[in-house]
Amino acid sequence: MLKGLIFDLDGVLTNSARFHLTAWNNLAKELGINLTSEQLDSLRGISRMDSLNLILKYGGQENKYSEKEKEQFAAEKNKKFLEQVETMTPKDILPGISELLADAKKQNLKMDIASASKNAPRILKKLGIMDEFDGIVDPNTLHHGKPDPEIYEKAQELLGFKTDEVISFEDAAAGVQSIKAAGQFAVGIGDKNVLKGADYVVPTTADLKLSKIEQVFNQK
Repeated sequence: MLKGLIFDLDGVLTNSARFHLTAWNNLAKELGINLTSEQLDSLRGISRMDSLNLILKYGGQENKYSEKEKEQFAAEKNKKFLEQVETMTPKDILPGISELLADAKKQNLKMDIASASKNAPRILKKLGIMDEFDGIVDPNTLHHGKPDPEIYEKAQELLGFKTDEVISFEDAAAGVQSIKAAGQFAVGIGDKNVLKGADYVVPTTADLKLSKIEQVFNQK
């Protein structure tokens, strides 16, 4: 029986993912690294330091910088990202999400956030939906990033439910892998070929209908 919903943030509730990717792309260029669109896309859904290390790997610069220098790069990227976050309003909630959250509330489903972003609380406040959620996984408590299942296991633990009582939402392949490794039902938002590991895939958030998702969930 469905009791809870777990959401990634960037690219699922709002398109703050574009701010992340722009900030990372600009940092990469400053380091003399030109990322392909595929390489840039691979940064979706993974933690700040994992993203930076991947960029350095793409540029053949894995061993060029100290940990302190890497932390400075990550802080610089985050500063640029937060400048963009400050411009966000409830209008930046993706299509279909407000209706999905309202339908979940009507069914008394609990909801929480499983995002690698340390800025999740700030973003949710800017969007005006902070009070919709029963909890947010603190990325600082995690030992492993997506696609490891830890973040979704913690999100489920926060809600106090079993694996077959929750549905989790993601727009990134690494996130879907994380959900499935945690033993949960995965809803993917985006390209069905990229998100082929998900149990149910829709092209955009506007296509998310709780009744339809529950129908597929109950058949599993």
